[in-house]
Amino acid sequence: MISKRRQLLSLVWLVALVASGLAQQPPQTNSVNRLRQAVEYLASDALEGRRTGTPGANGAAHYIAGEFSLLGLRPGMETARPARTRGENRSRYLQSFPYVADVELGRNNALTVITRGGSDVPNGVSREPLSLGKHWVPLGFSTNLTVVSETIVPAGYGISAPELNYNDYALAQVKNGVAVVLAGTPDGDNPHSRFAQAGSVRFKVAAARAAGAGALIIISSEKNLNDDRLSHLSYDNAGEAGLPVIVVSRTAGALLLGGDEALAAFEKAAVARTGTLPVPKGIHLTVDVIRRESPSFNIIGILPGSDPKLKDEAIVIGAHYDHLGRGGEGSLAPREGEIHYGADDNASGTAALIELARRLTTQRPKPRRTIVFIAFSGEEEGLLGSNYYVNHPVVPLQKTIAMINMDMIGRLRDQKLMIGGIGTAPEWRAMVEGQNSPENMATAAANQGLSGTMPPPSFANLKVNLDPKMTPVGYPVVMGANGPVVTAEAAHPPMEAAKPFTLTLNEDGYGPSDHSSFYSKQIPVLFFFTGTHNDYHKPSDTSDKINFEGEAKIVSFVERIIRDLDKSDKRPTYAVAKSESQGRASGFRVYLGTIPNYADSNDGLLLDGIRDASPAAKAGIKAGDKIVKIAGHDVKNVYDYTYALGEMKGGQEYEIEVMRGAERLKLKITPEARK
Repeated sequence: MISKRRQLLSLVWLVALVASGLAQQPPQTNSVNRLRQAVEYLASDALEGRRTGTPGANGAAHYIAGEFSLLGLRPGMETARPARTRGENRSRYLQSFPYVADVELGRNNALTVITRGGSDVPNGVSREPLSLGKHWVPLGFSTNLTVVSETIVPAGYGISAPELNYNDYALAQVKNGVAVVLAGTPDGDNPHSRFAQAGSVRFKVAAARAAGAGALIIISSEKNLNDDRLSHLSYDNAGEAGLPVIVVSRTAGALLLGGDEALAAFEKAAVARTGTLPVPKGIHLTVDVIRRESPSFNIIGILPGSDPKLKDEAIVIGAHYDHLGRGGEGSLAPREGEIHYGADDNASGTAALIELARRLTTQRPKPRRTIVFIAFSGEEEGLLGSNYYVNHPVVPLQKTIAMINMDMIGRLRDQKLMIGGIGTAPEWRAMVEGQNSPENMATAAANQGLSGTMPPPSFANLKVNLDPKMTPVGYPVVMGANGPVVTAEAAHPPMEAAKPFTLTLNEDGYGPSDHSSFYSKQIPVLFFFTGTHNDYHKPSDTSDKINFEGEAKIVSFVERIIRDLDKSDKRPTYAVAKSESQGRASGFRVYLGTIPNYADSNDGLLLDGIRDASPAAKAGIKAGDKIVKIAGHDVKNVYDYTYALGEMKGGQEYEIEVMRGAERLKLKITPEARK
């Protein structure tokens, strides 16, 4: 009897305590408001699309560093002396990495067309210099070099695509000469052209190099050269071309080929693929391009672990904050100039990163392991920031037990959430599915109300259940050790918050986001993503289209998984995940199983990883090798490598040369045909 009375008194006290707490909760959804505030700033006009290396991106970096500082996170980049100003303090969160953001014309650019055999000119040779900017412009990734050639060789559109049984260079012998090609493809402006990849300028350059050309001249399809995207100096940080590459106006193109009629005939022959004879004109070309590096940063904040033993281990939580600026490379908009706001991609993930940092620093219990929060830049340019981090980590990678990545989590629709990396640790599936159970989702929804992250339950509707045989009604708020339960019926039931997600679980640890850099270092990963949409990589990806309530629900879900992970004394077990890549639609007929590093390269293609049991693995190729030649083609960058892949056939053996440290190795590789 005394026990029952004490039990009742205890429960009355608990009810009063819970009711008091609920009564003090703000009516607004604090987490939703914070997410909205962060996304709206990151995706504002002020930051101009956050292209890596621009003032907008660096403004975003300092904003994130400021948020990390306010939360009391330890800076990732310690300095010898304490910071004396707010700016110095924020700079300690910034990990800089090399990035070329600006391209300028040097002083030595020159193009002269040489015509021989004229009777009205001295010595029968005329030299006509063409005006830089008006008649021609070098491309930003062109190699700086002087080329003198006696012959100009027209080569159609400059496309070589063996998988399409198409090769303009079969009709043009350009070895050691200057190839002249048309911009675009035979399909014109068709956005679904079969030449979408092979007709891009990087692949045209790779095709010209493979054919032995000493330089490549591209004739613009625009009446005004300044309207051609190629005339706008830019650099994609994927390495130099390996030869001089320029774009010329149509007027200059006609001069090179022998007149307007010759240009028109060349265009017809390019479409008909009948070939055009070499032009008996020479050129003297000097390209001088200056590529300038710009400060580019990852932002790193550290929450030290609370457990004396486990604090040496770390969990990395990441999201990239860069986007596409005002368009250009990577944009799906037809023209440059408009701000690409990148609200979903990936202001949403960055806002979630800051919100998770707030929750994990302010709520109890404190994580036992160290949490490393990283906002990456350079993701849109090829995972540059995350790749730099895994090669320059602030916590040793052998102590990093997992990486959680959030990229485009702002468009939750019909509760559909995609999670990649499930196969990278055997513990992931049970952990994720357990947290997504109806019971756990309902409890989490109620607790979010109690913590102010969701609309709170009404304290007037608290109920006490003392009978352990009865099923409690409402959301469980307080659970007694011997059966008593306090539940709350929400005044406005958070039905959406309580619903389980409809999950799509992907095994693969690789993918087009920053978790791939960590998986290549044999670290278990999870990748959260709400799916693509029609605004992807367009100016229309704006903050008014973000589902902030849905994002807050995802943040809470990710937090619970992180706490589950941290709760275990045992770290997740790294596993080789089932590859999802080989069966995807691809322009290539073969599969090698290599994971390229997309950073700037001019002396080969560095490999971040090799898929297990792949042709590359069987050939003895290892992560860290640098491919310098494959199937007879020299490889200076990822585009040379991709071009060579297009010419290879499944089941046929090829020689591949790699640099492993200072040693150059020749290996044999047999590609698999794609299924």
